[in-house]
Amino acid sequence: MNIEKAGIAMSCLLLVVAACGGGQQQSTGATPDEPAVAAESAAAGIIDQTVESLTGETVELASFRGRPMLIVNTASKCGYTPQYDGLQKLYERYGDRGLVVIGFPSNDFGNQEPGTAEEIGNFCRLNYGVTFPMMAKVHTKGPDQSPVYRALTTESGEEFEGEVRWNFTKFLVDQEGHVVARFESSVEPLDEQVTSAIDALLAGARSES
Repeated sequence: MNIEKAGIAMSCLLLVVAACGGGQQQSTGATPDEPAVAAESAAAGIIDQTVESLTGETVELASFRGRPMLIVNTASKCGYTPQYDGLQKLYERYGDRGLVVIGFPSNDFGNQEPGTAEEIGNFCRLNYGVTFPMMAKVHTKGPDQSPVYRALTTESGEEFEGEVRWNFTKFLVDQEGHVVARFESSVEPLDEQVTSAIDALLAGARSES
């Protein structure tokens, strides 16, 4: 009888050890996956980024693959704010041919974009008739820099890399998500530098089709 009880006790002990060992293995296996996902997200190229629109919708930039993008950090209370008008005209001129203008509001420079998403949307629509896609407010630099701006400023090629210096810096991205031009704040959206670069991208797309 004692032998039987000892056998039962040993069986129970083995079950407990097996259960604990299985639990530890599961926990250990799950932990390394978490930083791997974060690293993959941080390393994603421009075209692979997922962003949030001004109205809270998820936007996959990959949905614009095959179309040039002009990505601009915007602000409502800046000396360059009237460039919204030029950006809208640029979108109207080239939108049917494939160009997507994308605005990313940012409060990084002089606190010149303090508004809420609703306030920013109303400002852009009422003052400049903006119809091009506007995204949620982001940080373009610093420790909280958004992944899309990390890709633009550190993974875009030596000639285009470097911290964004002020509002309305413009990055022209080709149909496959590669930065092909960067225009600083003082360059107007309808400047020949910008339009000729867009024309060249669109002409290249026509010749390949």
